[in-house]
This record gives sequence, structure tokens and C-alpha cells, in this order.
Amino acid sequence: MAEQQEPAKRQFVNFSFHQVDPLWRRLPHDQRQAGKQEFVRAIEEFTGKIIIVPYTTVGIRGDCDFMLWRISYELELLQEQMSKALATGLGNYLTTPYSYLAMTKRSVYVDHHVHEGQDSRRLKITPGKSKYLFVYPFEKTREWFLLTKAARQGMMDEHIAIGHKYPSVKLNTTYSFGLDDQEFVVAFETDHPEDFLDLVMNLREAEGSRYTKRDTPIFTCVMKSLKETVDTLGG
Repeated sequence: MAEQQEPAKRQFVNFSFHQVDPLWRRLPHDQRQAGKQEFVRAIEEFTGKIIIVPYTTVGIRGDCDFMLWRISYELELLQEQMSKALATGLGNYLTTPYSYLAMTKRSVYVDHHVHEGQDSRRLKITPGKSKYLFVYPFEKTREWFLLTKAARQGMMDEHIAIGHKYPSVKLNTTYSFGLDDQEFVVAFETDHPEDFLDLVMNLREAEGSRYTKRDTPIFTCVMKSLKETVDTLGG
């Protein structure tokens, strides 16, 4: 009798957005430097257990300064890491205006579509190969889920075909049903922001867009090392 294959493990995915209190910038220089170094050590302590990709949003969004894209097989590790980071000299001055939780899941729509840049079937995400990341929570209307599978597949075929026109843009779709307020979190990686802009405009004309309930806020993020990211905070 053949051995029963273990189901593939799925990853927890967190997009954690943070804003520094302006009071932190008024601290003595040495205190700010020590706090930044302490924060970096607390985050990097989990290297090998959590995939961490830092991005800055300074000068782009007014309500957050940086984002940590974190991926782990254990939800508790995400909590432990952030708890230690917030206890540091920099962490004491951080708020978290947005934090989105999701998991990886095999897509039900793309099994007969094969395209490296747009493949949504993977249960394992390998992020951080492009300079820019565009991320937002996403919800469909209830009417969408009441359509037949064939009707939804037809509209998703159009959606996927549009995506294939922009091979420089890599889509990462993660699922939040029951875990967080939104249904999906989508993250687009690219070195060419103009391609992403054109892709989104093109998708607005697709039939499936009439079933979009929410796709904001949208975050434009620039990838940097963790040290470079905290240095963008000033001080």
C-alpha cells in the first residue's frame, strides 16, 4: 500500500506597517542610534525562522514610515518577533497603523495557466527580488461567490490573460478568509512601477472588476536593507 503523502505546509504571511512618533526624532542622537541598532538586532534574531523583507514608505505615505513583509510557518513566531522589536529603544516609539495577516493557498483558478511571473499556485512565497512592492487588502462582493465556478473561471481567465501582458510584474496572492478583515492580500513585485500602473488600469476594464468590493489602502513600498530602512526614519 502506497504511503499517504503529507499535505504541503502553508505559510503565514504578515504585512506589518509602522510609523515612528515624531518625539523620537527629538531624542539625543546617541539614543536614537542605540535604539535603531537594538531594533535591527531584535528583528534579525529570527533570521532562518522568519523570512523578513523590509521596505520604506517614508515620503510616500503620510500614515506609515516602513513595512516588514514577514513569512513564517508558525504564527507564534511572528508575535514573538514583534513583541521583542517593540520593546527596543526604537520600538517604544512605533505605532502599527496597518497589519495584514494571510496564508498561502493553492489558487482554484490558475491550474491550467502556466506563467512564471504570475503563478499563484505556490504554497511557498519567495519574495524580495524586485525594488518595488505594491500591496493592498482585497475583498470581493458576496455576489461574486454566489456565481457558478464556470462563470468565475471565465472572468478570472480574462484577469490572468491581462496579467500575462506584464511579465515584469510578479503577483503574490495570499488568503485571509477568517484570519483578518479582508479576504485576500495581494502584493505585486516589480522593478518598473509604470508597468504596474498600466496593469491596474487595464484590470479596471475587465469584467471581474465589477465584483470588487474593496482594494484600498494601496501601499507603494521601496525595498532596502533593514538598517537602511530604519535610517530613512531620520536621526
